Amino acid sequence: MNKKKAILIDITRCIGCGACYEACKEQNHLPETSSDPLRDTLSDKTFTIIEQRGDYFIRKMCQHCDKPSCVSVCPVGAFEKTEWGAVLYDEDKCMGCRYCMQACPYQIPRYEWGELNPRVQKCVMCYDRVKNGLPTACAEACPAEATIFGDREELIKEAESRIRDNPDRYYPYIYGLNEVGGTSVFYLSPVSFEELKFNTNLPKKALPNFTWEALSKIPTIVTVGGVFLTGFYWLTNRKNEIAKERFQDEQEEISKSKTEGDITDEK
Repeated sequence: MNKKKAILIDITRCIGCGACYEACKEQNHLPETSSDPLRDTLSDKTFTIIEQRGDYFIRKMCQHCDKPSCVSVCPVGAFEKTEWGAVLYDEDKCMGCRYCMQACPYQIPRYEWGELNPRVQKCVMCYDRVKNGLPTACAEACPAEATIFGDREELIKEAESRIRDNPDRYYPYIYGLNEVGGTSVFYLSPVSFEELKFNTNLPKKALPNFTWEALSKIPTIVTVGGVFLTGFYWLTNRKNEIAKERFQDEQEEISKSKTEGDITDEK
């Protein structure tokens, strides 16, 4: 896969039919969890949902961040950012720490709490389809082309073109292009994203960068801490040695006094 792929979701075109929801269920062999996609929630058995907010329908799914926090916090490498954009999960490596769930700025990964051998579950951007040259199941199923799949750079150009050519139809911003360093899922909207209750307070900088900035200070902390602990260890040992020496001196004095007393008594 030579080029990074992405998904463009155009909220102005979504009719809330649920075709993407059903296609995702079928593609990932997920059980039915609701008869109405507008009433379902993200879970270990539902990877994408449609939420109605006012007059608009919004899909919610994994954003497949360019620099995923789930990848950076996983201590065993169970998450992987592929060259073509998707963030994949390897259940054979997972140890169940669930750091990925805590780190995700979009609160996407879900845990199989009811399973004997639980896994973390989320959208994998139809990995098996895409590696064979097919679009994601959700994009293929959408009758209104509200969800389209393609090369990331081409979709960015398409989104910019739609905003430029239809200024009265689109809010002039591509959500997901810069959030947390950029993602592989973009949104176009007719109104501000604040109005649609998107998280607009996310930093533009990739979250793992903050982690590395913190970790970069660890050598200094360790050095200073090491010096302190070494000094404390030396002082503690020295104190114990002095106490031991004093105890030995006292014992010698007691022994000496006792010996001298015995000699006096004999006389």
